[in-house]
Amino acid sequence: MLQAFLFSRVAVVVRHWFEIGLNDGAMEHGARLELRLLEPEVRRGTESAAQRFVLDRPMWRADLFDRLDQPAGTFSAAHYHPTFNGIEPCDRVWDPALKEDPWRWALEQLADIGALCERNGVPRDTVAEDIGDVADQRGRIVQFAQDLAPTACTSVSQCFALTKDVSETVRVMVKNMDDQSKLDDEYVAPWLGSDR
Repeated sequence: MLQAFLFSRVAVVVRHWFEIGLNDGAMEHGARLELRLLEPEVRRGTESAAQRFVLDRPMWRADLFDRLDQPAGTFSAAHYHPTFNGIEPCDRVWDPALKEDPWRWALEQLADIGALCERNGVPRDTVAEDIGDVADQRGRIVQFAQDLAPTACTSVSQCFALTKDVSETVRVMVKNMDDQSKLDDEYVAPWLGSDR
């Protein structure tokens, strides 16, 4: 399940996420926020016709995660990706302020999406009409993220219910693990289905 907050030129996508470390098999989950550009679309149909929205190029991602082998609510795996190379995120960036208070940190980040876009080579003017609107709505966006925080997800079945749409991605993670013997087969079984 994900929620997209659509503006004129950008969208902020919020969801619960689950992933497995390729090197160590560590499992992480929590709220993911991602800023995306909306691809311009040609207007279609009459004045009443439904229009197409394409959430395309990522500009920024924050992963407000716990590791499942660490105490809940410590945000032990909280990190962010300030830049993307096309659709691929840069390496994880660790910010002590993010771990200390992820919700306040997220509010501060969303206060100026122009700066987030500029880091990715997108001129501020491209998203100028949305900067104030996202800043005005950031409280609602972050509140939705808090509802999907790692501490709000307390069981395997709940985590799977929120992330079953990424089962294929989880299967790719497992396939790409350095050592699959580190995998907690019982925990990841819902995502793997009959593949394991």
